[in-house]
Amino acid sequence: MDENAARLRATAIGFTAVLMWATLALFTALSGKVPPFQLLAMCFGVATLIACAFWLARGQNPLAYMRHPPLVWLLGVGGLFGYHFFYFLALRNAPAVEAGLIAYLWPLLIVVFSALLPGERLRWFHIAGAVLGLGGAALLVTRGETLELDPRYSFGYLAACVCAVTWSSYSVLSRRFGSVPTEAVGGFCAVTAVLGAICHLAFEQTVWPEGALEWSAVALLGLGPVGGAFFTWDYGVKRGDIQALGASSYAAPLLSTLLLILVGLAPFTLVVGAACLLIVGGAVLASKDMILRPKRVAPETVEDS
Repeated sequence: MDENAARLRATAIGFTAVLMWATLALFTALSGKVPPFQLLAMCFGVATLIACAFWLARGQNPLAYMRHPPLVWLLGVGGLFGYHFFYFLALRNAPAVEAGLIAYLWPLLIVVFSALLPGERLRWFHIAGAVLGLGGAALLVTRGETLELDPRYSFGYLAACVCAVTWSSYSVLSRRFGSVPTEAVGGFCAVTAVLGAICHLAFEQTVWPEGALEWSAVALLGLGPVGGAFFTWDYGVKRGDIQALGASSYAAPLLSTLLLILVGLAPFTLVVGAACLLIVGGAVLASKDMILRPKRVAPETVEDS
């Protein structure tokens, strides 16, 4: 497999994380009234068990993926737990619409921050594509209504900004630690589950899922958007087109909305249609370089002149 094909494959694998994040709203709604930090601990616990089962099935020692320098642990746990901690903090201290939109600046920040990576070049269409995606996400979150930022919720808005910077920084810096295997995410999930449980015991009242549907939703969250997605995202940002991944991440709220429409939990509106055009158009524009990159011709196929 040549370099371009490998990069495209890694980008596609990374995009599966976006597809999984699109199911977050649906599965969270189906999980009942489980508090945020408790749900975080449960989901990352599921992800940890799956990672351990995978390692053991391959005859590997799970502890082998726990031996990393402190800086790697700081980045991994800071990214996974830090993002969710500040996101929950933002939602507790600001209206959900404004906080959610500010937090969703992270795909745009990934595109911008990627310019600091060796071998990456930030072009106008990368930024334009990410801005179009942000516009589409804004339409979905605000439902086309005017967005007003109230100074009373400044702390919540600040937490949302930190949330966006945390995940974008984690994603970009993961590229600098490309030698760390993706399996290490299993260790990050384990520590995140423990920290989530500590925060739950400190700030929340325990509410267990009721019935098979709610328990299944928790398990699916751990398999997908709050677990498995972080493994494929790690692989994608380390080996794929990080700028295309950043811009295409705005597809998550769009696909999430379309999924809710499909199951009858939300209506289809002109706003959704306009957001679809903006987000898809932005993702294609930001990926222009990858889509139009000419294929390399193998030396043996070149005819002698």
